Amino acid sequence: MARPTRSPAKADTPSAKPASARRTAAKAKASDGAASADQKATAPRDMTRPEIVQFLTDLERAWPDAETELHYSTPFTLLIAVVLSAQATDASVNRVTPALFAAAPDPAAMVALGEDGVGELIRTIGLWRNKAKNVVELSRQLLAHHKGEVPGTREALEALAGVGRKTANVVLNVAFHQPTVPVDTHVFRLANRTGLGRGKTVEAVEAALERRIPKEMIRASHHWLILQGRYVCKARKPECWRCAASTPCLYPVKTDRPVIKPPRQTL
Repeated sequence: MARPTRSPAKADTPSAKPASARRTAAKAKASDGAASADQKATAPRDMTRPEIVQFLTDLERAWPDAETELHYSTPFTLLIAVVLSAQATDASVNRVTPALFAAAPDPAAMVALGEDGVGELIRTIGLWRNKAKNVVELSRQLLAHHKGEVPGTREALEALAGVGRKTANVVLNVAFHQPTVPVDTHVFRLANRTGLGRGKTVEAVEAALERRIPKEMIRASHHWLILQGRYVCKARKPECWRCAASTPCLYPVKTDRPVIKPPRQTL
């Protein structure tokens, strides 16, 4: 059958398409790529309860002595360390807190040190100016409303300067031994990848984990998940080949052990 007559050749070239059409096509292609990436980064379904128990049991074996990597000695110094760790590594926070806590081990001393004094001691971490302001202000609030003690409820903690839900959950979990599930970037990524607790927001993932993790494992699982996400289930490329919990994990594109090429011989 003869082909239908076409318009002039120029009409077949990409440049002949209206600019708006080209932009729409490009956006659609980018959107498809993002959707594909999201699908790869998310488990196709939620883990069953037996899978959850097996997954967490495997992580417990991998991290038997798991605890926070932030250095602290009291609920107050823990609270300050967690506030400072926002958008900063635990290692960077641990480098500045010895001098900070030596100068200001309690709220009264922190207020006396003031924003400038705190700032001088923490200026190597990200957002240090705003953090110095929050650290001094929350210390004032502790003195004014809690007799200088760190409160043991989420509502009271979140009312303090610089304290969000994740920070409050960490303090409640670590200092007050409450069964909370703090969700940072590592836990959010790992929960979605594995199927442990999928969700599009931090709040949704937190609710899913609290609902799905057995109560007797909730508190300890916080440390297992953070360490696993930080050192094994990494953001750019998870190291599935050395994961102790790879069998129950539902991540659909598990990575293999990298092949180390032998050094090239020269004549």
